[in-house]
Amino acid sequence: MTIDDYFQSIDRFLAGIDIAYARQVDFDKRSSDTGFLRGQVYFLDGSILHFREFVAVEQKIERYKYAYHYQSPDGSLIFRYDRTPHFPQLPNFPHHKHIGEETNVIPADGPDLFASSKRFGRYS
Repeated sequence: MTIDDYFQSIDRFLAGIDIAYARQVDFDKRSSDTGFLRGQVYFLDGSILHFREFVAVEQKIERYKYAYHYQSPDGSLIFRYDRTPHFPQLPNFPHHKHIGEETNVIPADGPDLFASSKRFGRYS
């Protein structure tokens, strides 16, 4: 798989989320197997998923940096997965999940964009 293949699969996947009315994603190819993507998915209920990944696909898909931030129509945080190294006490540091309030943090493996988005609609 090349980074172009990965970007195309993300683009197709986002286009297939049937409860979204809009999506925007920017792809930044860094090499044939690494890249950065950033975007938003706007859902019919007014909620928004913001996401970003720095990813390599040489032998397997590896996300060196990521954040998946899902917010309600009023802008309040529903959840955010990220791997920012600011909670060293968590067992799977630096991976974690914020739920609701920024200070409500639990250990969580980082999902990929497909896993994060599957809960919001059908992928076709």
